[in-house]
Amino acid sequence: MSEKKKKIAIIASKANLADAYPPFILASTAAAMDYEVSIFFTFFGLNLLKKKGLKKVKITPVGETAMPKPIPQIVGIIPGMTDIATTMMKNWMKKANVVSLEELRELSIEAGVKMIACQMTMDVMKVKKEELIDEIEVGGAATFLQFASEADITLYI
Repeated sequence: MSEKKKKIAIIASKANLADAYPPFILASTAAAMDYEVSIFFTFFGLNLLKKKGLKKVKITPVGETAMPKPIPQIVGIIPGMTDIATTMMKNWMKKANVVSLEELRELSIEAGVKMIACQMTMDVMKVKKEELIDEIEVGGAATFLQFASEADITLYI
């Protein structure tokens, strides 16, 4: 008799650079550990499923109170600082041998992570299914809750 797979349910609702990594890192790692994984992409997290969305993910120094030196938060109001901060963070990630968001998303897909695009968010933000990657399912809260109700772990990111 085979053991039932553990399940992890993840809600991804943000799409800045610092918040885009955790859903994919946790999902791909859990899938590699033989968990059944489902991510529900809602509100700004839906941008992580756009075909060209990952290239547009940035980090804004304004409001990011934990931004490491050398970027003081007040400097974030200067035009162009978002692009500078984004480039710096991507360079830090690269130097630490962290794969790109595109690679992480692809790893998650290859590992069998189920990705659900929130239908309500798509309607509100006027996002068409054709704008999203092919490997997704479109569903509402009930679709995700059905999976999450049986999950061993649920994470909101």
